[in-house]
Amino acid sequence: MTGIESPWFAVPVALLLVAGGLLAVVGSLGLVRLRTFQARMHGVSMGGTLGLGCVIVASVVASSAIAQRFVPHALLVTVFVVITAPATAMLLMRASLYRGRER
Repeated sequence: MTGIESPWFAVPVALLLVAGGLLAVVGSLGLVRLRTFQARMHGVSMGGTLGLGCVIVASVVASSAIAQRFVPHALLVTVFVVITAPATAMLLMRASLYRGRER
């Protein structure tokens, strides 16, 4: 067996996809359960970033197994998400703190 039907590729891909989905659900639960805007932003940005990271690594593994060579194209998405998601969350939190001081 070669490609994605091999259990050496299918099992890690499935585990990474399940882990990514669970991390996204945990981030969503943080959005519902936490009280302040800053806490909500932290839960969503961390859960979303880590969940997306797992899904992208699973995509790289599956694509590499199908192409029978290393396919790193999806890793660029990871770089951009890791750079932009925390920065966006930080800017939103700073804006909410500034807005809270005006009142």
